[in-house]
Amino acid sequence: MMIDRRRLLFTAAAGAGLAACGQALAQTPAAAASASAALTALMDAIVQSFLLESPETLTSLGMDKGPMAAMKSRLDDRSQAKIDADRVVFHGQMDQLRAIDRAALPVTEGVYYDALRFFGETQIMGERFPYGNGAPYTISQLTGSYQSLPDFLDTQHAIETAEDAEAYLSRVAAFPTALDQETARMQADFAAGAVPPDFIIDKTLLQLANLYDTPAGQSVLTTSVVRRTAEKNLAGDWGARAQRIVEGEVYPALRRQAEAMRARRADAVHDAGVWRLPDGEAYYDWGIRSYTTSTLSGAEIHDLGLQQVAELSARADVLLKAQGLTQGTVGERISALGKDPSQLYPNTDAGKEQLLADLNAQMADMATRLPQYFGRIPAAPVEIRRVPTFIEAGAPGGYYNSPALDGSRPGAYYINLRDTAEWPRMQLPTLTYHEASPGHHHQIALQQEQADRPLLMKVLGFSAYSEGWGLYAEQLADEMGVYADNPIGQIGYLQSLLFRATRLVADSGLHHKRWSREQTIRYMVETLGDSETAVTTEVERYCVWPGQASSYKVGHNKWIELRARAQAALGDRFDIKAFHDAGMNAGGVPLTVLDKIMTDWIAAQRT
Repeated sequence: MMIDRRRLLFTAAAGAGLAACGQALAQTPAAAASASAALTALMDAIVQSFLLESPETLTSLGMDKGPMAAMKSRLDDRSQAKIDADRVVFHGQMDQLRAIDRAALPVTEGVYYDALRFFGETQIMGERFPYGNGAPYTISQLTGSYQSLPDFLDTQHAIETAEDAEAYLSRVAAFPTALDQETARMQADFAAGAVPPDFIIDKTLLQLANLYDTPAGQSVLTTSVVRRTAEKNLAGDWGARAQRIVEGEVYPALRRQAEAMRARRADAVHDAGVWRLPDGEAYYDWGIRSYTTSTLSGAEIHDLGLQQVAELSARADVLLKAQGLTQGTVGERISALGKDPSQLYPNTDAGKEQLLADLNAQMADMATRLPQYFGRIPAAPVEIRRVPTFIEAGAPGGYYNSPALDGSRPGAYYINLRDTAEWPRMQLPTLTYHEASPGHHHQIALQQEQADRPLLMKVLGFSAYSEGWGLYAEQLADEMGVYADNPIGQIGYLQSLLFRATRLVADSGLHHKRWSREQTIRYMVETLGDSETAVTTEVERYCVWPGQASSYKVGHNKWIELRARAQAALGDRFDIKAFHDAGMNAGGVPLTVLDKIMTDWIAAQRT
């Protein structure tokens, strides 16, 4: 998950939330009578200033209705001028935050203050780099509106009425502007010395071509409005109108973006890490801080990864030997196990449908186990979906999108099914526990559903907290007994832990040790036994999101450390449900803040 101000500052409780926000803005923080009131007003001001200027966020939250319905026909402004203007506003808000007396705040508000200050200061630190905006490359196989907007329009822009369909077409017509704005920013990145590696350009050009080489009538931008207006019996020439916009306006903008990138392909180098960019070593340090919310160095992350790879490999060796697998390295044995025909789904439409059906059955079983480990269970459901085929070539293996706050759209866990051989049966359960329940969906939905939490804090998030929780959720599922009759699945779970440990090595290897793409791929294939195609996608992801891959295991280590500390301090009084609820109630904070919250919780349980 990116620490991206535009993505994370989305919140409000449909209509009433914005009204309350507007009321809070009537008094500025400077005029507030207390530190607590000042902080509340400032948090609401941050929501107001960014939420109302992000039509896509309003749609994601299901808030583009009623008085905000006009926003449903617009897309976000992606221009550099807008980014610069937002930064000016945000700097002023952070000045207001620093003016608040932290010592005068109650405990809960102190947590909000600390989380927001870390977030703000980290965002501002990233402004020193003259390229990207949260990631080093504006356009890559994982970044850019070409990659995100078609799926956003298909899955998040609701169509219930003719007005909704008209708004959809307006957004399709606005898509070229978004593309051109990002093309201009990409060219500014190039001028600043941030040209992606040649293999990243190649993958990005492939995905762009997948879009504009598709006949306009078959584009998801066209078929989505045709399908959904038909489902609602909305008469109109929606498909023909969409097709004209796609062919005449969207595709030319996609080609302009591809041409601008292709023009620099000959100048691109093969070096994979951001160390080669201007001030690149400092950029990686910032990436580590952003994603892990820690002060670890690249060298420390590398050493930690090597240590944990060795420990987890030893544990996997024991489980593999119990299955009679004794010959070869741990990676070789896991690879052989994953290639066994019994572990593979057919790489056909029917095979992929069966895979999705099995994952849904797995989630139904997990739902029966959750009440034994959690006092709070999310009200929002979660759906399991296939990654859209037009982006699956460069998309991650799995990812999660949060539900709408008004309940109009469930959470969604996406799995990449470009090749079922990348997903042996033994690996699928732990991926689903990570992305859905008790992982990302459980944590994020609970955070959004806390009625007494300020609007901003319902969705402010940090990768180390959420990804660390996702990895802890994988471990918790094992402790719940889900693999009691599935020892091969338990090996898959341990491989997942090992995978996250190798990410520490790979991420720091690329950006600190200056490893090549090929060296990093070889290390991960040999250590894990994963397919080279799956590992290649992973390594290329680390190249464009420096630091993010390290957040998983760093966060997981903190959750495990806190639980062990609580168990040692409380003994028989330790309650796993209470521990989990306390951790979830923290709701998206830096690891340093989580540590303080749980330390205080442990002390309170002892009295």
